Amino acid sequence: MASRGASSSPVERELVRPGDTENLSEPVIAVDCNGADLGPAEVAAGAVIAAKAGARVMLFGPAQEIGELPTGVEVVDAPVSIAKSADPAAAARATPEASIVKAARAVADGRAQALVCAGGTGAALAAGLFNIKRAHGIYRPALAISLPVPKRPVTLLDVGANAEARREHLVQFAFMGAAFAKTVLGVERPRVGLLSNGEEATRGNALIMETHVELAGTGSGGAFEFVGNVEGGDLLEGVADVIVTDGMTGNIALKLMEGVSRTLLGAVRDAAMSSTRAKLGGALLRPALREVRGELDPEGHGGAYLLGLRSLGVVPHGRFTRRGFAQAILRAQRGASEDLVGRTQIALEQAGALRSRVGGSSSALAASLPQAR
Repeated sequence: MASRGASSSPVERELVRPGDTENLSEPVIAVDCNGADLGPAEVAAGAVIAAKAGARVMLFGPAQEIGELPTGVEVVDAPVSIAKSADPAAAARATPEASIVKAARAVADGRAQALVCAGGTGAALAAGLFNIKRAHGIYRPALAISLPVPKRPVTLLDVGANAEARREHLVQFAFMGAAFAKTVLGVERPRVGLLSNGEEATRGNALIMETHVELAGTGSGGAFEFVGNVEGGDLLEGVADVIVTDGMTGNIALKLMEGVSRTLLGAVRDAAMSSTRAKLGGALLRPALREVRGELDPEGHGGAYLLGLRSLGVVPHGRFTRRGFAQAILRAQRGASEDLVGRTQIALEQAGALRSRVGGSSSALAASLPQAR
């Protein structure tokens, strides 16, 4: 593990904390560098930070743009990107030389143990489905994210993997989210809510009402406590540990929260600089505000976990800086080291939440993937 002395940059010092990267030397993380808003070099810079924290990284992207990197980071030249493809399923199938396809193939072949994709969600899902494959008994993979809620984590899923979903998908998302919250976040018996436009069981569209009836009637086998419908205003109130919705609604909710956080933090910063008196007050509040900003910053959480494949995936936002990409790699490494996929699968099996008959092809499923992040 790299030294944590005075020579470390502020970003590295913020990321590398005691205990964060213990026992993370074995898994290799395959990282697709293409598709990030700030370019492949920014993703590579994040990989360097993660490597200094103990991660082993295999980067897939344009070697000419990435350049020489230190020990712990291997570069595989893969300049072709399908991150912005209008049809990610067709692109993933027809472009085996694409960086995301090569990265997913490395995970499928066992050369890496987890996948991080800096490009489009649709391309990551298609490459994952065609190469890594769905885990046994899973209807649809889902993107789960720990919302930046101070003090108590709230897991929201799906946040972008499935623009459309059926009742059985949402029911399984509830079990997947509960297993994730228990395994990763240590919530012994998660409270699960269903995102709707009202708390009453009769509110929502047909999909929400059907899902509510099934979740209320399953008893969940002790895997979680179903608390019923929750409204948008409840997302950050701690009324549930896991909140379930379809990928389009979840993605809109997530982007709205991120936008509001940025706007409010910007408004506070502007107010604190508006006068000499405000600057003095801002100086007194700076330590507390810095802590709040760190808790609300999406980059500190490393992105969303792609659940439902045979190996773990992490999907950071394309606009992240090197700090966010480093955090995504470290989260993927920790998840692989702690066998998040295997433990979640066991929890689903024990809860009887796996489908008994696996039907449908990866091609048919990939056809429904989102076309953009």
